Amino acid sequence: MRAPLRVDALPGWNDDELEDLQEALARQCALARAPPPWPELCRQLPAPEDLARWLAQRFDAWPLVGADGKREGLLTGYYEPILHGTRTRVSGSQVPLLARPDDLLALPDGSRQRLRDGRPAGPYPSRASIENDGLRRPKTLLWLDDPIEAFFLQVQGSGRVRLPDGTIVRVGFADHNGHPYRAIGRVLIERGALAPGAVDAAAIRAWLRANPSQARAVMHANPRYIFFRELPSTMAPDAGPPGALGVALTPMRSVATDPAFVPPGALLFVDGTHPDTGAPLRRVVVSQDRGAAIVGAVRADLFWGSGDEAGRLAGLARQPMRMWLLLPKGETPPH
Repeated sequence: MRAPLRVDALPGWNDDELEDLQEALARQCALARAPPPWPELCRQLPAPEDLARWLAQRFDAWPLVGADGKREGLLTGYYEPILHGTRTRVSGSQVPLLARPDDLLALPDGSRQRLRDGRPAGPYPSRASIENDGLRRPKTLLWLDDPIEAFFLQVQGSGRVRLPDGTIVRVGFADHNGHPYRAIGRVLIERGALAPGAVDAAAIRAWLRANPSQARAVMHANPRYIFFRELPSTMAPDAGPPGALGVALTPMRSVATDPAFVPPGALLFVDGTHPDTGAPLRRVVVSQDRGAAIVGAVRADLFWGSGDEAGRLAGLARQPMRMWLLLPKGETPPH
């Protein structure tokens, strides 16, 4: 059986100043029902200056291992993009940002069915079908100026839309159509359009813009389609979008993980590298989100924040990493 490591013996532990970690945990503790074991831990949460000592005294670090028995996994990134759009359609090139349809039925196994006359009538349409044929009663939240950025908004799952008068509308994930997610970077590799080592978000965007006659078909190769909801205007401007846990994400502290291996709300320690500089990226993070492409024990998607620079770094992020699950002393991992 795996043996835990002392938290203060983690590689680069002293390099992490734990800035903003207290904020991420405080948001989690403010939930009406914080995930276990946080109801008890939240009552013990110390002041920021005592957080490192509390973690070292209160937790053990359990190494996470993949299905192949290897310690090394993958760290990617995501962010909250800023797009431009309008409340009503003003251009034929705009594309709709759709709300969750009334005829979408979510089943316990995670699949989605289309309701017809109140009864399930087969799988919900794919991305290509939705965009080519439309929905019977579409509910459009906004009209987005750039179809390519609209596609990437669906990959990220949340974003901000700037209206012509400067107003910012924040939108977040509402549901999906039940089809599997397929990364179009892989599609472009299979087509020979991009080399395997050259695939990142910037390269994919550039190819789509340089090949407008093929771009739509490539985007349709990902059959998953995301529906959105408008987020409250009362959200703090510096707060990230709400993750699957229901709390605002904290840049560089919140991660999406696979709940089959990492409990929601769990603390983790990531040992990877910075996608821009290659410098060590070692920090405590909190599992506050999940994503369709985040599968496996040693797999995490780090939230980089909002805007273009966060997007650039998130798009570059595809780093090998090791990860430890931090559990209160005396507890053992679920697997």
